[in-house]
Amino acid sequence: MFATPQETEDAFYEALEHADLARLMQVWADDEEVVCIHPGGLRIVGLKAVEESWQTILAAGPLHIRPMQPVVMQSIASAVHILVEHVGSTRGPHDSYVSCYATNVYHKGATGWRMVMHHASAAPAEAGLLDLHDIPGMLH
Repeated sequence: MFATPQETEDAFYEALEHADLARLMQVWADDEEVVCIHPGGLRIVGLKAVEESWQTILAAGPLHIRPMQPVVMQSIASAVHILVEHVGSTRGPHDSYVSCYATNVYHKGATGWRMVMHHASAAPAEAGLLDLHDIPGMLH
Protein backbone atom coordinates (compact mmCIF):
# COMPACT_ATOMS: atom_id res chain seq x y z
CA MET A 1 0.00 0.00 0.00
CA PHE A 2 2.76 2.48 0.94
CA ALA A 3 5.95 2.34 -1.10
CA THR A 4 8.16 4.23 1.37
CA PRO A 5 8.24 5.08 5.07
CA GLN A 6 7.83 8.76 4.15
CA GLU A 7 4.69 7.99 2.15
CA THR A 8 3.33 6.15 5.18
CA GLU A 9 4.16 9.07 7.47
CA ASP A 10 2.56 11.58 5.10
CA ALA A 11 -0.64 9.50 5.07
CA PHE A 12 -0.58 9.33 8.89
CA TYR A 13 -0.46 13.11 9.36
CA GLU A 14 -2.94 13.71 6.52
CA ALA A 15 -5.43 11.34 8.18
CA LEU A 16 -5.05 13.23 11.47
CA GLU A 17 -5.58 16.54 9.65
CA HIS A 18 -8.88 15.23 8.26
CA ALA A 19 -9.92 13.26 11.37
CA ASP A 20 -10.17 10.22 9.07
CA LEU A 21 -9.98 7.20 11.38
CA ALA A 22 -10.35 4.67 8.56
CA ARG A 23 -7.42 6.16 6.64
CA LEU A 24 -5.40 6.47 9.84
CA MET A 25 -5.81 2.78 10.60
CA GLN A 26 -4.69 1.85 7.06
CA VAL A 27 -1.30 3.28 8.01
CA TRP A 28 -0.91 0.90 10.97
CA ALA A 29 0.39 -2.64 10.57
CA ASP A 30 -2.32 -5.25 10.98
CA ASP A 31 -0.56 -6.71 13.99
CA GLU A 32 -1.20 -7.06 17.68
CA GLU A 33 2.39 -5.97 18.37
CA VAL A 34 1.75 -2.30 17.45
CA VAL A 35 2.29 0.31 20.18
CA CYS A 36 1.08 3.89 20.61
CA ILE A 37 1.86 6.35 23.39
CA HIS A 38 0.05 9.68 23.33
CA PRO A 39 1.55 12.67 25.20
CA GLY A 40 1.12 12.08 28.92
CA GLY A 41 -0.71 8.84 28.27
CA LEU A 42 -0.26 5.17 29.00
CA ARG A 43 1.31 2.67 26.63
CA ILE A 44 -1.35 1.24 24.29
CA VAL A 45 -0.61 -2.18 22.82
CA GLY A 46 -2.57 -3.94 20.09
CA LEU A 47 -4.35 -2.76 16.99
CA LYS A 48 -7.86 -2.60 18.48
CA ALA A 49 -6.67 -0.62 21.51
CA VAL A 50 -4.71 1.76 19.28
CA GLU A 51 -7.77 2.28 17.08
CA GLU A 52 -9.98 2.99 20.11
CA SER A 53 -7.49 5.57 21.42
CA TRP A 54 -7.43 7.43 18.10
CA GLN A 55 -11.23 7.23 17.81
CA THR A 56 -11.51 9.01 21.16
CA ILE A 57 -8.99 11.68 20.14
CA LEU A 58 -10.47 12.28 16.68
CA ALA A 59 -14.01 12.55 18.09
CA ALA A 60 -13.02 16.11 19.06
CA GLY A 61 -12.21 16.90 15.42
CA PRO A 62 -9.15 17.16 13.18
CA LEU A 63 -5.65 17.54 14.55
CA HIS A 64 -3.52 20.24 13.00
CA ILE A 65 -0.01 18.82 13.23
CA ARG A 66 2.99 20.04 11.30
CA PRO A 67 5.85 17.51 11.47
CA MET A 68 9.23 19.25 11.39
CA GLN A 69 12.96 18.60 11.60
CA PRO A 70 12.92 14.85 11.02
CA VAL A 71 15.87 12.65 11.84
CA VAL A 72 15.51 9.48 9.77
CA MET A 73 17.21 6.13 10.30
CA GLN A 74 16.38 3.45 7.76
CA SER A 75 17.44 -0.08 6.93
CA ILE A 76 16.11 -2.56 4.40
CA ALA A 77 12.92 -3.42 6.29
CA SER A 78 12.56 -0.85 9.07
CA ALA A 79 12.68 2.90 9.53
CA VAL A 80 12.61 5.23 12.52
CA HIS A 81 11.55 8.86 12.15
CA ILE A 82 12.18 11.18 15.10
CA LEU A 83 10.67 14.62 14.70
CA VAL A 84 9.18 17.69 16.29
CA GLU A 85 5.43 18.01 15.92
CA HIS A 86 3.88 21.47 16.07
CA VAL A 87 0.33 20.76 17.19
CA GLY A 88 -1.99 23.66 16.41
CA SER A 89 -5.05 24.63 18.36
CA THR A 90 -7.92 26.66 17.01
CA ARG A 91 -10.16 25.99 19.99
CA GLY A 92 -9.19 29.11 21.94
CA PRO A 93 -9.55 32.81 21.18
CA HIS A 94 -6.16 32.80 19.43
CA ASP A 95 -4.49 30.21 17.24
CA SER A 96 -1.55 28.68 19.06
CA TYR A 97 0.53 25.54 19.04
CA VAL A 98 2.44 23.28 21.35
CA SER A 99 5.46 21.20 20.47
CA CYS A 100 5.77 17.47 20.89
CA TYR A 101 8.60 15.09 20.19
CA ALA A 102 7.46 12.09 18.17
CA THR A 103 9.07 8.81 17.24
CA ASN A 104 7.42 6.86 14.44
CA VAL A 105 8.61 3.34 13.60
CA TYR A 106 7.78 1.66 10.30
CA HIS A 107 8.30 -1.92 9.11
CA LYS A 108 8.25 -3.16 5.55
CA GLY A 109 6.08 -6.21 4.95
CA ALA A 110 4.29 -7.95 2.12
CA THR A 111 1.85 -5.03 1.78
CA GLY A 112 4.48 -2.28 1.89
CA TRP A 113 5.54 0.04 4.70
CA ARG A 114 3.29 0.29 7.75
CA MET A 115 3.51 2.00 11.13
CA VAL A 116 4.21 -0.23 14.13
CA MET A 117 4.86 2.43 16.76
CA HIS A 118 4.00 6.09 17.41
CA HIS A 119 5.27 7.70 20.60
CA ALA A 120 4.68 11.39 21.26
CA SER A 121 5.59 13.40 24.32
CA ALA A 122 5.42 17.03 25.29
CA ALA A 123 8.43 19.12 24.33
CA PRO A 124 9.58 22.46 25.70
CA ALA A 125 7.93 25.48 24.08
CA GLU A 126 11.30 26.37 22.54
CA ALA A 127 11.73 22.94 20.92
CA GLY A 128 11.49 24.22 17.35
CA LEU A 129 14.33 26.66 17.87
CA LEU A 130 16.51 24.69 20.26
CA ASP A 131 16.43 21.54 18.16
CA LEU A 132 17.98 23.27 15.15
CA HIS A 133 21.41 22.18 16.38
CA ASP A 134 20.26 18.54 16.12
CA ILE A 135 19.96 18.63 12.33
CA PRO A 136 22.82 16.54 10.90
CA GLY A 137 25.12 18.48 8.62
CA MET A 138 24.01 21.89 9.84
CA LEU A 139 26.93 24.25 10.32
CA HIS A 140 27.12 26.30 13.50
